[in-house]
Amino acid sequence: MILAGDIGGTKTNLALYSVENDKLVPSVKKSFPSKDYPSLESVLREFLAGSTAPITAACFGIAAPVIANTAKTPNLSWFIDGHEIARRLNLNSVALLNDLEAAGYGALTLDAGEFLTLNAGNPEPQANIGLIAAGTGLGQAVLCWAASGYRVLASEAGHADYAPRTPLEMELLSHLIPRFGHVSYERVVSGPGLFNIYSFLRDAKHLAEPEWLKERLASGDPGAVISQTALAKEAEICVQALDLFVAAYGAEAGNLALRAKALGGIYVGGGIAPKILPKLVDGDFLRAFTDKGRYSEFVSRVPVHVILNEEAALRGAASFGAMQLQST
Repeated sequence: MILAGDIGGTKTNLALYSVENDKLVPSVKKSFPSKDYPSLESVLREFLAGSTAPITAACFGIAAPVIANTAKTPNLSWFIDGHEIARRLNLNSVALLNDLEAAGYGALTLDAGEFLTLNAGNPEPQANIGLIAAGTGLGQAVLCWAASGYRVLASEAGHADYAPRTPLEMELLSHLIPRFGHVSYERVVSGPGLFNIYSFLRDAKHLAEPEWLKERLASGDPGAVISQTALAKEAEICVQALDLFVAAYGAEAGNLALRAKALGGIYVGGGIAPKILPKLVDGDFLRAFTDKGRYSEFVSRVPVHVILNEEAALRGAASFGAMQLQST
C-alpha cells in the first residue's frame, strides 16, 4: 500500500492506494481539519488506527517549502520531518513534496474530463507547463520536460511581490502595506486574500456592508462567503471584490506563463477555482492573463485549463510514491 497525503492549512487529506495494472486505486480516503491536530503524526495515528495493510511507500504534499526533507507549515504550527515519519512507519524513506509539486504530478494523471478549458491556445508538445493554485495560500510550480517525462519544479512564487496594474489595485497595495509590510501575491490571491480585498473596499472605498453579510462573514469562512455572495449577486461589495480577485489571479497566471515560457499550457488548480467557475469563464481572468503589452500575442497562445479534480495533489503524492517504489 502507498500512503499519500495532501497537507494544507485548512484540511489534511490522507489515502491508501494500491497499484493495479499500472493504475492507482484508492482503498481508504479521509479528510481531517488540520487546525484540530497538533501535528501530522497525530493525524496519521488516527488515520492508520486499526489498519493492517502493510505500507510500502509514503509521500506527502505539503503547503510549505520542503528543505532537507523537512517542512514547517506557514499556516499551521506543524514541523514535519520525513526521516522521523519514515522511522515511525518502518520505511527506508518518506518523500515530502511541496503541495504544488504534488499537484503537478497529479495533473499529469488526470483525464480530459477533469479539466475546464478557458483558452484552447496553440500548445507545443513537450513544452513547459505552469501550475498556479489559490486556496488557503497561493502556490506555483513549473513542469519541465525531461527524457523520461515531466519533472515538477517546486517554487515559493506566491510570496513574490504583488504587482498592481491599475489605479484601483495601486490603492489596494497602499492599503495593505501598513498592515503587512511586505505584500505578496498570496495576500491578494488566496482565500484570506479575497477577504483582504473585501476589507479594502469596505474600509478604504466605503462600499456598503449589509448587516446580514457581516453576520455571515462572522459565522463562516470569509473567502467562501464573499465568493458565494458575489456569484449570487447579492451584494455589490462582494461582486467588486471577486472582480478584483479574479483579475489579479489572471494577471499572475500570465506572469507565470512568461516566466516559465509555458507554451505547454497553464493549469489553474487549488480549492477556489472550481467553486468560482462562472466568474472564471466570464472573460476577466483571460483579459488579465493576456494583458502583457508587447507579449500579449505570445501569452494568448498559451492554453489555460482549470483543474476540476480537487484531489489532484493527493493523487500526485500517490503517483510520486509509486515512482519511488518502482525505482527501488
